[in-house]
Amino acid sequence: METKWLEDFISLVETNNFSRSAALRHVTQPAFSRRIQSLENWLGTDLIDRTSYPTRLTPAGHVFYEQALEMLGQINGVRELLRNKRAAMQTTIDLAVPHTLSLTFIPKWITQLQDDFGAINSRLMALNVHDAVLQLVEGGCDLLLCYHHPRQPVQLDPGRYDMLVLGREALRAYARCDKNKKPEFTLPGTKADPLPFLSYTNNAYLGRMVELILSDTKTPLHLENHYETDMAEGLKMMALEGRGIAFLPESAVTRELKTKLLARADGGSTDWEIEMEIRLYREKPSPTRPGKPIVSRLWDHLGGKTVKRRSVPDSER
Repeated sequence: METKWLEDFISLVETNNFSRSAALRHVTQPAFSRRIQSLENWLGTDLIDRTSYPTRLTPAGHVFYEQALEMLGQINGVRELLRNKRAAMQTTIDLAVPHTLSLTFIPKWITQLQDDFGAINSRLMALNVHDAVLQLVEGGCDLLLCYHHPRQPVQLDPGRYDMLVLGREALRAYARCDKNKKPEFTLPGTKADPLPFLSYTNNAYLGRMVELILSDTKTPLHLENHYETDMAEGLKMMALEGRGIAFLPESAVTRELKTKLLARADGGSTDWEIEMEIRLYREKPSPTRPGKPIVSRLWDHLGGKTVKRRSVPDSER
């Protein structure tokens, strides 16, 4: 059994609504329903009466609700106790970062920090965007670094979290260079001869960014899906093999562009690109959860530099 199943079940009891609880838990409704079913399978009994609407508990569900509250309270109490003791001596900054940024942005950023802030100890957790956000929300990390776009925002409460914009970068189409150092494939392609497309899976954040590009373009693109993965680095390697066109963050292809291994496959047009912010989040310090002193010093340092310290806009609540 996973503790998140208990949290899901408690949320469902409190809202009496699968859709609302799924939104509060930052998962899709089908995924949320599967997690409730996993809990029921583990217990060996139904907790939800699925013969009626609105959502209602079975007798077993009522009994288990009280037990779930008690179990979760004990688990969180032990975790908080251990974390408080550990934080008193700890000087390591725990970072939750999506896979792509962990490979492209983090190495140079950490190096720059050591030059102008001083040496820091850090622990990196490379995750998908959803799990990286959960690490911050559930207290599993000190800082969250992620991409942001206003049409695909990270939903974090501005009253609880601080945010800094560390930079911006574009997502564009790239393809392998031929012997003349020109891209082997160039957008937009034709209906009769669609271009081989290296795409992200549906659950990848960058995949949603590509969907925005494709939906907003004034010139239709003719693409035929040949391969998909949730990692930009995997698409880049396939593009280097000449397998097709891939939309990649510019920081992921800096070296390949300089060495003429890859080239822009959009003819230099801005019609098929999208710009994203690179954002850093932390939980706001409070008397009960002051956070690590090293994190506060680093945040103040970053806030005093060229980046602009901001709260999460109301439009993203």
